[in-house]
Amino acid sequence: MAAGITYASGMIAEYALGLPMIGWPLAFFLATYFFGGYFTIRTAISSTLRGKFEVDFLMLVAALGAALIGQWGEGAVLLFLFSLGHALEEYALSRASKSIEALAELAPRTALVRRGDNEPGEVPVEEIIVGDIVVVRPNSRIPSDGFVVSGLSAVDQAAVTGESIPVEKEPVADPGRARLTVDTLPAANRAFAGTVNGSGVLEIEVTATAADSTLSKVVDLVRTADQAASPTQQFIDRFQRWYVPVVILGVAVTLLVSMYVFGQPFADAFYLAMTVLVAASPCALAIATPAAVLAGVARAARAGVLVKGGAPLETLGRVKAMAFDKTGTLTWGAPRVTSVIPADDATEADLLATLVAVESLSDHPLASAIVRDLGDRVPTSQRLEATDLHAVVGRGVRASIGDQSIEVGNLRMFDEQQITLPANLQQAYAQALDSGQTLMIVRRGDRFLGLVGVMDASRAESAHVLRALRETNVGQFIMISGDNQRVADAVGRDVGVDTAIGDLLPEDKVEQITRLSERYRPIAMVGDGVNDAPAMARANVGISMGAAGSTVALETCDIALMSDDLGRVPFAVRLSRATSQIIRQNLIASLAIVVILIAATFLGLNIGAVVLVHEGSTLIVVANALRLLNFDKGKEHAGIEHEDKPVHLSEG
Repeated sequence: MAAGITYASGMIAEYALGLPMIGWPLAFFLATYFFGGYFTIRTAISSTLRGKFEVDFLMLVAALGAALIGQWGEGAVLLFLFSLGHALEEYALSRASKSIEALAELAPRTALVRRGDNEPGEVPVEEIIVGDIVVVRPNSRIPSDGFVVSGLSAVDQAAVTGESIPVEKEPVADPGRARLTVDTLPAANRAFAGTVNGSGVLEIEVTATAADSTLSKVVDLVRTADQAASPTQQFIDRFQRWYVPVVILGVAVTLLVSMYVFGQPFADAFYLAMTVLVAASPCALAIATPAAVLAGVARAARAGVLVKGGAPLETLGRVKAMAFDKTGTLTWGAPRVTSVIPADDATEADLLATLVAVESLSDHPLASAIVRDLGDRVPTSQRLEATDLHAVVGRGVRASIGDQSIEVGNLRMFDEQQITLPANLQQAYAQALDSGQTLMIVRRGDRFLGLVGVMDASRAESAHVLRALRETNVGQFIMISGDNQRVADAVGRDVGVDTAIGDLLPEDKVEQITRLSERYRPIAMVGDGVNDAPAMARANVGISMGAAGSTVALETCDIALMSDDLGRVPFAVRLSRATSQIIRQNLIASLAIVVILIAATFLGLNIGAVVLVHEGSTLIVVANALRLLNFDKGKEHAGIEHEDKPVHLSEG
């Protein structure tokens, strides 16, 4: 603004009033140099001290050159238009930034907190501590992450997870157990800061302070997302490092050729060289990729997809294959008991009492299914107490009941000990495997009590998602699972993957992803981001499901689906490809403008016109990038059918 006023005043003083340059016109132009060049000088000095010569440096050289040959007006308009262009760029980009900053405003400033037997009192959210009980009134925002201990309501989680339909909330059955298994609680029990309560009153036990809430982590990650430069941006950065010195050399050659070959006076030759300098400045090129990445990341965040920077955003659109973890990704990750088979010399009551006692100590999803579906079938008088539980990775668990050792695990656990199953259990085990069940064998002391089968239902949407991904030209789908191969094959056939690989330990999954990435580079992996985090880290792009409910998943992946919604994956791939297309369009337009302007300067185009075209092209590039803010608006799930989670009924 100030630069524009002083430049206009200088032009009026020189041309309208006819005042000599040495006087008011020069004073106004010098003021324009100051106001228009202040921030440009600061940026140029900072980048130059780091050994980087960027566009700002070229503009300052051109403005200084114009002043040296007495073209104060030309230098002033150069800095005025350049600063105006920067201001308009910042204004345009702020549209994308506001989409991010709006997230930070979702959490309320205060909360009603009940401590002990006291009445609820209003306290700042910064003073809420883990273990506090917050009371959330109807139609108000939830102040902290936690789990519901009282009340029924529907909560609008769209701002955090992107879910368009409110999620029904209900209290946990056992708050003590819930505190130990927060990350694995069902969505119906979890609550997130910044979400909007419905018509009921909820009481929520806080599990994270305001600074550690899911919302805070999302805001921080999105704010810093542009720091992870995309491959294109890295190339542009390298390009500018040698491009700017080449431009300076080209300007020097232009000056010498104009003077000594074409015989132009020094002032005219120098002016031409400065005009070429401005024309060759890659203004639009510098902003082409960051603008698109910022808009793409902001658009993804609004849809409940957290993308950690330009690198994963750009890479996702180029993936040739996708690997999926089975449990909790292609299936619901909420298995139910499907069969209970006691050994010939054991009773069902003894089998269930032993199994429930052991699994009640574990937080594994299969353990939760056992306790949920079989706990009520064990009378209070027959309940046992297990101790000393410890996991045997990829095999099962061991515990103690009294002085007897208890083992609950898969067939591998007993094969490695060279222990053979009784004949009836061998036959039952083989039949259950053929039907796709996951089996747990129970051994107490030196005898087998029996086995229990569970099955994890496939998501109905999984097959639709894979078909939608094939339409985006992802060629291969691989499912990896710790379940046995027959279970993996059954689920793989149901959802339509190309290859199903079972019997994998966590380290085996890493090895499989390594092999697949060598064959299908780049490759993406979709999982829950917890037990499969090492394999996701090995993939070119790791995509985590339901990351809003898991701090580990939120921090270990490249792209986080904040809700437990597989249908967001095709949207993320389409957005990635749209972002890459916008970047290509911007780069081609930016380079074309530079070539055209350099040619036009030799035909007589002056500095003012060159700067005007440059800044105009920069605004066009930014505007083109901002189209991503409306990409597939309302179509995040286009073509994807969804279902509710299966209802689990106890076996009768």
